[in-house]
Amino acid sequence: MVRSQRRQGYLAKRLVAGHLGDKLADTEMDSQITAMKIRLCRIVAGWVTTLLLAVAAVNIPLASAKDSLVIGITQFPSTFHPAISAMMAKTYILAMTRRPMTAYDKDWNLVCMLCVTLPTIENGLAVRETTPEAGDGVAITFTLLPDLNWGDGVPVSSRDVVFTWEVGKHPKSGIGSAELFRRILNIDVIDEKTFTLHVDRLTFDYNDLGGLDLLPEHIERIRFSDPVNYRNKTAYDTDTLNQGLYHGPYLVTRVEVGSHVVLERNPMWHGQSPEFDRIVVRVVENTAAMEANLVSGSLDMIAGELGLSLDQAVSFDKRHGNKYRVLYQSGLIYEHIDLNLDNPILSDVRVRRALVHAIDRETISTQLFAGRQPTARSNVNPLDKVFADDIPGLAYDPKKAAQLLRDAGWGSMRNGVRVNEDGAPLSLEFMTTAGNRTRELVQQVLQSEWKALGIEVKIINQPARVYFGETMDERKFTGLGMYAWISSPESVPRTTLHSAHIPSEENGYEGQNYPGFKNQELDDLIDAIEVELNFDKRRKLWRRLQEIYVNEVPVIPLYFRANAFLLPPWLDGIEPTGHQYPTTLWVENWRVVP
Repeated sequence: MVRSQRRQGYLAKRLVAGHLGDKLADTEMDSQITAMKIRLCRIVAGWVTTLLLAVAAVNIPLASAKDSLVIGITQFPSTFHPAISAMMAKTYILAMTRRPMTAYDKDWNLVCMLCVTLPTIENGLAVRETTPEAGDGVAITFTLLPDLNWGDGVPVSSRDVVFTWEVGKHPKSGIGSAELFRRILNIDVIDEKTFTLHVDRLTFDYNDLGGLDLLPEHIERIRFSDPVNYRNKTAYDTDTLNQGLYHGPYLVTRVEVGSHVVLERNPMWHGQSPEFDRIVVRVVENTAAMEANLVSGSLDMIAGELGLSLDQAVSFDKRHGNKYRVLYQSGLIYEHIDLNLDNPILSDVRVRRALVHAIDRETISTQLFAGRQPTARSNVNPLDKVFADDIPGLAYDPKKAAQLLRDAGWGSMRNGVRVNEDGAPLSLEFMTTAGNRTRELVQQVLQSEWKALGIEVKIINQPARVYFGETMDERKFTGLGMYAWISSPESVPRTTLHSAHIPSEENGYEGQNYPGFKNQELDDLIDAIEVELNFDKRRKLWRRLQEIYVNEVPVIPLYFRANAFLLPPWLDGIEPTGHQYPTTLWVENWRVVP
């Protein structure tokens, strides 16, 4: 994953028959009947009639084949619960079956998805108020869309909002974005569709409610009776095909773990009608195999959010660009390496800085990505308006890296590996998602560069659903963990950097601060940034945050990714966003064109 921090046609339905390896009995029967008709026509009416029927037989699949769409992605979700475990594979699929309250669109503007009107202080739907602790809070009133229903016909209501809040704020529920729910002091239910949130602080993004992923109270309430084990009992994983879990244009109708997910039209959806009767999201973890599947026709398209690497896409474009449309979109996708700071080796900032100084990121970008992916100094993208361009990153400098290691007590060498005064080797485990060709190639390059300095790096990779579902979420990685965050514009890194969001068994593995980074000044900066409404003042705070990030190295910055969307020429309406909300959030706009 990309991990997410916190938005019907004409060919025969070939996707189920050939693409998933499942032969439908009715398809086989149709073929037999067609063959019998042709033989009969040859006897009764001769070659002319036979020819006409043959043409008709050809035209039937051509007239209905685009009722279905097969999408290729590289990862399978570790869970289908919308608020447990941030993972782009899950976000990508669920965006077709559910909607957030608000989201950023392709122009990076905040818009309503489930609400009638976006609340603002200007339109009176957001009002400053004093909290019980005499703080500067805000009351925000939302009204849900009037015809919004769960897939089983039960209306989505204010009761679902209140229940979702109860789950989210519980310290043992395992919800990743619990901070949002804890900030909501109370909810006033005005009617079935209207409610007012009383929030404990007035932040600059006070009306962004994208993290409030509604849960169906009528289904999940009984499962939440045991909050500690809720993440293992949720219907999203124990009863995934339950229609009442979804309120978007599609329903999940079939799940083959590790293989594919089938989505079909939601009859309760009252928004714009989607084009396709059925969408299959097929998982091919090996990106080389995914390309082969596209060329063979087993896939109709490859998602840019979780598809081919940029170098593969550029090569594919040169070879097959006349048959496919390839869209390139750069944005807020931050490829990096988390460092487990509980590891005694990595707890020394000198070692962390040495690891960065040893990496030639510019050459990696040039050689592997044709210079299309900018190297990262910190977690803030140069496209973001709060980027501090006057803060230099830790540049490639092997000599400085070697000196830092000597200063940290790793001055001796034994069999090509540095050792400390106790004879312990400078050895680290390096993990990422198995089967991702680009990440594995980058791993090997970094392993070689670190080896040249006497740092032993052992590569241990895992399938994405294990890597994200257990290893990272529960901080089981011991050294280095490579993956990507994708965020919204000016996304405050509270859950990923604030010391209060370090996952542990005690807090139900809540939070996404996987390095275990603790820095009081950075905690204070995060708190201050969120409540500073003046942009110029806020930008100064952002600058200091980036300075700490660069110098303290809780994470090794690599580069900001550009995504490549490989699409058939007959598919239109896909508009890459460049931020955390995937293109599938607007799947009803996808259309088949002549």
